[in-house]
Amino acid sequence: MKMMKKIGAALGFISAALFAQAGHAADGWIDSASVEFGTNPQQKMARVAVQSDWDQRWFASGGRHLSGYWDANLAAWRLEAYRNVPGQKKTIAVAGLTPVFRYQADDKLGWYAEAGIGISMFSKLYKNEDKELSTALQFADHVGVGYTTPKWDLGLRFQHYSNGSIKSPNAGANWLVARAAWRF
Repeated sequence: MKMMKKIGAALGFISAALFAQAGHAADGWIDSASVEFGTNPQQKMARVAVQSDWDQRWFASGGRHLSGYWDANLAAWRLEAYRNVPGQKKTIAVAGLTPVFRYQADDKLGWYAEAGIGISMFSKLYKNEDKELSTALQFADHVGVGYTTPKWDLGLRFQHYSNGSIKSPNAGANWLVARAAWRF
């Protein structure tokens, strides 16, 4: 529990720094910053990220279009049974970059659906409760839905990590992730 408090404090500090920097960078390439929390039966995750909108409109029809954004993120995973030892906890840092496609309204407000696949780098190899990822480089893909207002983007995602069978074992890790982003 003490380690989770330290991780939470570190992520809070990083979030504050990202939001402050992102506010200054709003005229630049950063359009929003987010915090995300994920869970599954074996571990918990906290993630901070910044996004850069592509400002593209493909397949526009009926007031909706396909567009997307870049998502650069930094996460902490808290494993509950590291190396398959119940109660042995471990924290893994994960950095990622994901292009995300989003189907949304032309004014970018209201309901949306999105999907993305990117790459992530792990600080340590993942091994938790009979699940193991044998490489530090992983593909991170997700599908999600959400709702946007002029300042907020709230979403729910199903996230999957896998090395794409580059090397075995490759059990994969799945998450349900809640996301809140502040738009500049």
